[in-house]
Amino acid sequence: MQTLSVVVITYNEERNIGRCIDSVKDIADEIIVLDSFSTDATPEIVQQKGCVLHQRIFRGYGAQKNAAAALVSNDYIFFIDADEFLSDGLKESIHTQKKFGFAFDGYTMNRLNNYCGQWIRHGSWYPDKKLRIINRKKGEWNNALVHESIVMENGATLFHLKGDLLHYAYDSVEEHITKNNSYSELSAQLLFKKGKRSKKFKIILNPFWAFVHSYIFRLGFLDGFNGFIIAINLSHLTFLKYIKLHQLEQESKKVKDVKR
Repeated sequence: MQTLSVVVITYNEERNIGRCIDSVKDIADEIIVLDSFSTDATPEIVQQKGCVLHQRIFRGYGAQKNAAAALVSNDYIFFIDADEFLSDGLKESIHTQKKFGFAFDGYTMNRLNNYCGQWIRHGSWYPDKKLRIINRKKGEWNNALVHESIVMENGATLFHLKGDLLHYAYDSVEEHITKNNSYSELSAQLLFKKGKRSKKFKIILNPFWAFVHSYIFRLGFLDGFNGFIIAINLSHLTFLKYIKLHQLEQESKKVKDVKR
């Protein structure tokens, strides 16, 4: 049977980390937790659960996950966030792949998000496909400011697993709005660094399309009132991203004008 390391990065996750660890114990040959010097009970819980604890100053999500990957003893790694856990179906799928020796370089899975106590099964949030199990010789995390992702080598083979990765996304609308503000700031900075520019029609039309696509075309309305809130917040996030990108452009022009 193929061995599998599970990696979790943490910072003040005492509310979630125990559930996360318990859900992967049956499929993990080792569990490595890289903590960013939590000030709550996270380190104690990790050690009580029998996991290997390391600590490192946080230098970005992608960099932190790559640092954690360097600590494992197996080639195949399952990256899971502290606020995620495995459905029984996903556990069974991973067991099956381990039994037959991981024939692929990477494994994707659907993520099912919980919003304010409700599992969201439609809209832009599902299926929220994620690449989380990889052969570390064939891929690594990028260093994007936001929404980091795994980059696989050319020619790497992938397989989609049955079952869901369960994720507690937001406990309240207020938390969602706060994250929108921080995500939009980082997204705007990333777009600006890539040379992207914000047109006025994008500021107006893209938020509208984000709502329509999520709520109508992706059937977000089937998730009831929370489906509506999610679609509105997605529209709001899109608006914030492009208006902040526009502000970065204006600030850059002012600096250039002064230098002239």
